[in-house]
Amino acid sequence: MLPFPVASQLDQDCSPMTKLIQTQKLVSSIHAIMATTAGVIVVSSCRGNIINDRHWLATYFVIWYGVPYMTYDIFAMYLSHYYRFRVKGHEDYKQHSLRTVNSFVRREFLLVLHHIALLTILLPVTLFFRKDQGDFFIGCLFLTELSTPFVSLGKILIQLSLQDCWLHKANGGMVLFTFFMCRIALFPYMYWMYGRHYGIPLYSVPFHLPLSANLGNSCILAPQVYWFVLLCRKGYRLYKRSRSPDASPVAAVTDNSKDD
Repeated sequence: MLPFPVASQLDQDCSPMTKLIQTQKLVSSIHAIMATTAGVIVVSSCRGNIINDRHWLATYFVIWYGVPYMTYDIFAMYLSHYYRFRVKGHEDYKQHSLRTVNSFVRREFLLVLHHIALLTILLPVTLFFRKDQGDFFIGCLFLTELSTPFVSLGKILIQLSLQDCWLHKANGGMVLFTFFMCRIALFPYMYWMYGRHYGIPLYSVPFHLPLSANLGNSCILAPQVYWFVLLCRKGYRLYKRSRSPDASPVAAVTDNSKDD
């Protein structure tokens, strides 16, 4: 059950734009919970031998849930972008066009690239290039979704102008904690587990792996670090705003950060 201030505000703000964004966040959160659950199951089942142990979820979750969701999410993000600018009265947004699509891609380039990379790289790797190995690491990648429900809740609270309530502050702490642990610290952990399996120190693991594996991990990790920095900056601004009684809440509403 939602806290009373949130439930009350949801009842008051029922515009189509609000419903669209809230629905998108809800679907993202449901998928994230499913992915995290699948990740926990796969990781816990494959800890004995992180290279050769298998679990069917590592492959089937990507095929039946991951790929459809990523495809849907790109479209949902575009619709959110389109209606957000249409409500603001932009002339180019009276109807869908190549111009609106191009504007969306330019504004959300990193997120779109992130989704396309998952569709075009993670899927083929999962299905064809792993040689039936590494389910443990696929499960670890599922765990990166743990922060998504907290990010989504934060977006909804800001949209409803509830950024000053205790729930938003507590949720902000959870966003930073889960994002750092499951999207950044997770990668050194996977390298450490690989090194432990082969009996080599952590600093030697990158030299033991193929160049393609290191490049792939770097490409996944880099945007996570970038988004984490944005989240930290946003959290710091909100903290300063909460300490200043004369500060305007408008900046929080228009702030942009990780939206996955």
